[in-house]
Amino acid sequence: MRTIISAVLIVLVALLVPASAVAYWADRELGDADRYTAAMSPLAGDPAVQGVVASQVTRALAGQIDAGPFQGGVESLLGEAIRSFTGTPAYRTAWDAANRAAHAAFLEALATGHGDAVTIDLAPVVAQVKGDLVADGVPLADRIPETRLSVEVMEYDGLGALRKGFRMLQVAGVWLPLLTLVLAAAAIAVAVRRRRAVAATGLGLAVGAVLLWIAVAVCRRLTLDDLPADIDRAAAGAVYDALTAFLRTTAWLVLAVGLAAALAAWLTGRLRRTP
Repeated sequence: MRTIISAVLIVLVALLVPASAVAYWADRELGDADRYTAAMSPLAGDPAVQGVVASQVTRALAGQIDAGPFQGGVESLLGEAIRSFTGTPAYRTAWDAANRAAHAAFLEALATGHGDAVTIDLAPVVAQVKGDLVADGVPLADRIPETRLSVEVMEYDGLGALRKGFRMLQVAGVWLPLLTLVLAAAAIAVAVRRRRAVAATGLGLAVGAVLLWIAVAVCRRLTLDDLPADIDRAAAGAVYDALTAFLRTTAWLVLAVGLAAALAAWLTGRLRRTP
């Protein structure tokens, strides 16, 4: 009976590993402004994301400037200036500030139920580009309007359900990892042969890590396949990878710990049998 209980607990541990990781991720990574901003910050240097920002800003600004027969040249000039700006420290600063604001807007939407999308305000980018072009004496640069330009980075339907799910994950992010550890310890404690239970629990952790990795990979594919045709998939993939980096790192870490525990238990048994 003790062996059966131990086996059931080990199976539960394997199943709870991905659930615990996702809950902790939602609570401590997505729910924290500093960690969210830090996760998104490297995307400022991602070529695909830079390309999306440059193209959207160029399109928006060019549509507000009437340069007559020189319209094509103005658009080309704007595009070059914006692409050049995306490689500067000032752009990275603006990117971080915009993402922090987007995170605050998302949490406010979850709290109040208002809004159906999260956007990144690119007004600081526009202002900086305009200032650089005017300083360089570029014709028509002074016609660039001081306007709010936002890029939609997330759209959500059924905000009520999303709010409930997110709050559940935040609550579970506190106790679910602890429950997983308690069940792992209990699986070893109730076992008749504890060394074998340690090995089995380690393998259970490894299986849970593999399940987590598979879940992240499958969700990535489903997310990208569900995107509208006008969304840049390379940029969307970069955003997804940045946001889920914690989950992938956790999967590798738990896999290493689980395999190490199983190997240590197996080696201990082999050494004890050696005369």
